[in-house]
Amino acid sequence: MRINHMNLVVTDVAKAIELFENHLGFTCIENRKDMVGVLTNEDKFILIFWSAKLNKSAAVSYPENFHIGFYQEDQEAVRRIYEALKVNGGELTFESEPRKLRDTFGFYFHFDQLMIEISVLPA
Repeated sequence: MRINHMNLVVTDVAKAIELFENHLGFTCIENRKDMVGVLTNEDKFILIFWSAKLNKSAAVSYPENFHIGFYQEDQEAVRRIYEALKVNGGELTFESEPRKLRDTFGFYFHFDQLMIEISVLPA
């Protein structure tokens, strides 16, 4: 069994779609008036962005240290993504530049209330 989709709640679906299309390898296949965005990637994984406005409470909150991660082929790919996000990523908050993280090399950044990891596994 493999995981095939995930639904994440965000405050700005349009900005989430833009970030994931421009920097993280996804393509939007459905945008329901910026309330629900459905994206896919080359692995046919489906990522759904759900607007917080559709919830009973518009507050978005993930547990501490909850994050999603994207493994890259090598450290250079990690650095390229970092530089592109710094220049064109919009309103992102970075925890650090790419560096050794436990047994990986990478960085974390925050978009909306979501923490995202870009890293490469050790060889």
